[in-house]
Amino acid sequence: MQSLRVAATQFQHTSADKAANLAVIRRLVEQAARQGVQIIAFPECCISGYWGLRHFSREELENLAEPVFEGPSSQALMQLASAFGMTIGAGLIEQGDDGRLYNTYVVAMPDGRFARHRKLHVFVNEHLSPGDEYTVFDTPHGCRVGILICYDNNLIENVRITALMGAELLLAPHQTGGCASGSPHAMSRIDVALWENRQQNPAALKAEFQGDKGRGWLMRWLPSRAHDNGLFLVFSNGVGRDDNEVRTGNAMVLDPYGRILAESQALEDDVVVADLDFSLRERATGTRWLRARRPELYQLLTTPTGREQDTRTVRFEYGGR
Repeated sequence: MQSLRVAATQFQHTSADKAANLAVIRRLVEQAARQGVQIIAFPECCISGYWGLRHFSREELENLAEPVFEGPSSQALMQLASAFGMTIGAGLIEQGDDGRLYNTYVVAMPDGRFARHRKLHVFVNEHLSPGDEYTVFDTPHGCRVGILICYDNNLIENVRITALMGAELLLAPHQTGGCASGSPHAMSRIDVALWENRQQNPAALKAEFQGDKGRGWLMRWLPSRAHDNGLFLVFSNGVGRDDNEVRTGNAMVLDPYGRILAESQALEDDVVVADLDFSLRERATGTRWLRARRPELYQLLTTPTGREQDTRTVRFEYGGR
């Protein structure tokens, strides 16, 4: 396998309206199918909704959650995957068979297989549990794929381990941008009024999306995750108002040198498509760096410092992502 056509998406979900969100997914899958896309990534929690979930009680979350694989949303994704011969990933709240609730990303493949990733660094709602496994799997398209959800990608160790497990392509679904990060030099909130007034003044909103609250922040770290690990990376994201925040879109596909192959500048739902040339990985800087590792020096990486914090505990102290 030398080439693969992939798509990154952005769309504004409707909180707790799974039917409406699945309808958007179907529309964008149909659009991607007309362009010959083989793998498409939708955002984190785009089926269930995201930021509004922080107000949900345990009972309300359980009413929204569903089993993965056998649940209706997973089955809807599989029907689309089969109908269009496409591998499709999207996020939702999972009711685990262990009784726990997870922020989960489900991938349905056209040969009938599923993959699942439970977010490792979870927050938003105290009733969500963190996952404890990395997710790397083979696809019918001939490539090996990994998944890390939003904050999972911020920690460099997670991406490195995913690469060491053989991932060639990383799906990175997000709900980010426009968040109160807690840092004066990182992303920060976007005035909701700018989104509501986007038809009259699109330039003001676009400046925020492309500036430090959106793309500017992403460019400080996202390309390095791809470059340093020799991975293609598909970044999908929400766009528009999500409760009292505004997501900044910027869906994009990056190559193993951290270069952007395709990206969206739209202020609305969008799909961007890129052709991946896997021969780039053979001599990519990050691929060669992986071979130069000295694992015997890295004991400190697995030794607790005592400064670690559970993201569920500090999520509002630092404003989230």
